[in-house]
Amino acid sequence: MTDIIKARGLFRAFAGVPAVDHVDLDIPAGAVVGLIGPNGAGKTTLLRALLGLTPAQGELSVLGRQPVREHARLMEEVSFIADTAVLPRWMRVDQLLDAVNGLHPRFDRALAETFLAATDVAPARRVGELSKGMTVQLHLALVMAIDARLLILDEPTLGLDILFRRRFFEQLLNDYFDEQRTILISTHQVEEVENILTHVVFMDHGRIVLNRPLAELESSFVELHCVGDAVARAESIPHVGKRSILGGKAIIYEDVERHLLTPLGDCRTPSVSDLFVAKLSREVRS
Repeated sequence: MTDIIKARGLFRAFAGVPAVDHVDLDIPAGAVVGLIGPNGAGKTTLLRALLGLTPAQGELSVLGRQPVREHARLMEEVSFIADTAVLPRWMRVDQLLDAVNGLHPRFDRALAETFLAATDVAPARRVGELSKGMTVQLHLALVMAIDARLLILDEPTLGLDILFRRRFFEQLLNDYFDEQRTILISTHQVEEVENILTHVVFMDHGRIVLNRPLAELESSFVELHCVGDAVARAESIPHVGKRSILGGKAIIYEDVERHLLTPLGDCRTPSVSDLFVAKLSREVRS
């Protein structure tokens, strides 16, 4: 697969404090990538650099373009949803469709209307009258109706209830994603996205802590559930992190052969969320 995002040594600081700290990143075409990190990890600054909205030192190419210098042309092929959907509140929904249709050469109004027909967003309603959930649905319909090669989502479901969040990601995968498009989702809510991802990128304090295809996690990481006397023996083996479970510990290892751990308990592949907590906890300790 061709990489549509390439970054080398990407650096951006504010008041002398690094927000993106010498990041190397490759994102292949056709991937669904989770950019996962706590609040303040630098995720939004990294996304803004990818979109050409903030300058950064280092080498950066998005869809073969330099984001700041070729921003206008890049945005013809990139769509973006932020954590706060900024849409003109005074406009009616149908007027907003008219405006986007006139502004964006790759926008398909009929497709947007089809997406909205499956929601409670009425064309005659003003944007300012919509709930947060309906505003996000409107924004998603607009974005999915644009024939873009890259979709960047920055905490897109923040503040929505679980039904809206689930519906959002289902619609994204069922109605938008294909192997020609790439989706980059920034979030700190790991459980929301781990079942739809092809790649994970963990970020903390401006740095990339982990960057792997999801398919590689099973071969690289193992989680051991052990109880009783086996706990002490398991803890003596170098590990990424651990947590308490009923009667024992769940311990995550990296690049440790499973056959060495099997005598100590039950081996399984850790969830993305448990691996995220383990990796970031180790970063804090170190």
